[in-house]
Amino acid sequence: MLKAKLHKACVTHSELDYEGSCAIDGNLLDTAGIREFEQIQIYNITNGERFTTYAIRAQNGSGIISVNGAAAHKANVGDRVIICAYGSYTEAELLNHKPRLVYLDETNTVLRSSNTIPVQAA
Repeated sequence: MLKAKLHKACVTHSELDYEGSCAIDGNLLDTAGIREFEQIQIYNITNGERFTTYAIRAQNGSGIISVNGAAAHKANVGDRVIICAYGSYTEAELLNHKPRLVYLDETNTVLRSSNTIPVQAA
């Protein structure tokens, strides 16, 4: 199940020669409830790439979204991405489960947060 999402984050760094992972502003990690070293999925809105890596903490308040290592081939500075974390829950836990959805602007400032996605209409 979806645990957390950073929606439309803007890639600030793409570092091929860095140990793999995705560095994310620590405040954004905390807001979304994503833990350091947690597996994340990244969906690149700009170019359609989809890949798996793990989160590492960048400086709080920095706005950093840095795609590192081999994944740097899949995202460029300025690309808009969706960063998702998923979890496994028991049926009992699912009764009250709500994902943390955090919506960002082009500077990775939080615009709003929610725990529901509106129903898509025809």
